[in-house]
Amino acid sequence: MLNPEHILIPFETSPLPPGPWLVFAPHADDETYGMGGTLLRAKKEQVETHLVVFTDGALGGDREDLVAVRQREVEAAGKLLGLSSLQCWTEPDRGLEQSTGAADKSVAAIETLKPASVFFPAPLEIHPDHRAAAFIVWEALQRVYGRGQKPQIIAYEIGVQNPVNFFIDITDEKIEKEAVMDVYASQNSENNYPELVISLDKGRTLSLPEQVEYAEGFYRFTEQDLSLPLREVTHRIIDLYQ
Repeated sequence: MLNPEHILIPFETSPLPPGPWLVFAPHADDETYGMGGTLLRAKKEQVETHLVVFTDGALGGDREDLVAVRQREVEAAGKLLGLSSLQCWTEPDRGLEQSTGAADKSVAAIETLKPASVFFPAPLEIHPDHRAAAFIVWEALQRVYGRGQKPQIIAYEIGVQNPVNFFIDITDEKIEKEAVMDVYASQNSENNYPELVISLDKGRTLSLPEQVEYAEGFYRFTEQDLSLPLREVTHRIIDLYQ
């Protein structure tokens, strides 16, 4: 017999995870497209939030000054999101999987900021940098857990639906999230990202009460999950759909 729906998707929203938060984003804008409404909720609830952007974003358009433009955009978005700190690393855009030292730097960021919750892109994302970021942060978390630091382990969606086990209601934050997405003019000129993101947030309300008009989806992993490779954990989650 196949698993019923409630095994695969929540039917209620959840409170915010404990802070401080550390969010890892492959590119400047992924934090906003993926979990901007939740970050705005955190701002309202005075949760301390920190953002690390892995790549320089050099391949996100044809402008010669694109790296500098995207830096300015994420700085402006960070102010609107209420970030406590922002780090922009310079890993190669579309080359994150081949980067050396990214896991070491991620460990250092976690150990320095001491977050109660760490967020990273879900492993079934389409863009290779998104998936690479998941594997890098997973390795970093395995290392810091081995040293006794144990933040919550949370994956967030960016461009497509992934398996989720909790939702955050962002109905009241939807308009403000759209305003933050508008900051990323260099990327919005490449595609209709804001429209696609809001459609994803609307679609995530399928199983939720009618008063929830927009939601962002997340997957909270366990400490037992972290004892395994992320690839194996991902396949175990997918097996629940069979």
